[in-house]
Amino acid sequence: MSEKVRIGRSRRKRGSAEQLNEAPAIIPGASISNVSFEEGVGAAIRRSRQQRSLKLSDVADAAGISVAMLSRIEHGQSVASLTLLGRICASLGVDLSSLIADVEQAQAKGAAELLKAADQTEVVRAGTKHGHTYRLLSHLSEPGKAFEPCLVKMDKNSEAYLRFQHPGTEFIYMLEGRMAYRVGEATFVLEPGDAFTFSASVLHGPEEILDDRVLFLSVIA
Repeated sequence: MSEKVRIGRSRRKRGSAEQLNEAPAIIPGASISNVSFEEGVGAAIRRSRQQRSLKLSDVADAAGISVAMLSRIEHGQSVASLTLLGRICASLGVDLSSLIADVEQAQAKGAAELLKAADQTEVVRAGTKHGHTYRLLSHLSEPGKAFEPCLVKMDKNSEAYLRFQHPGTEFIYMLEGRMAYRVGEATFVLEPGDAFTFSASVLHGPEEILDDRVLFLSVIA
């Protein structure tokens, strides 16, 4: 589990410290305390999945359950075991603790998170089924703000012409390899050390992998 430290405050009980990161990113400006446990967890999972532009089948496959079962969980019609919830949350890159605790107001302010290399997990995103590998680098976010840094790996076997479109700004920093990347009607060649920023609302995605594999940091804000 990641190590999280409050800056300038004494740390309260463990549950509160763990809550401060992920819940606001799932349900911005809302609380799950006014609904049943099943409905709150289901709404959080559904919102997190939709924010990542994932289909029910994407998450169901990654979690090893049927689409029908995931749909019932999202609508609060089925009670999932903690083990099953853990698999669903892991596939989305969401802390399980954030789905079973009330959201504290402004709980992410003045917080820091250290996510050790061994605790960084691979998560499912829209490009997963096309050969893209995503390693989530942070769970930390503030109410009303979206922030998702991922380490992305692709190779020659990845589907090169997959396109993405979502709200916000995306930043890419190339670590290894070269690739041609299209944003709208323009194509850019990205090489190690290049920093690339663009509006994610414009249709975008890799055009061609120019080396055997590429590794890059992607930050969506």
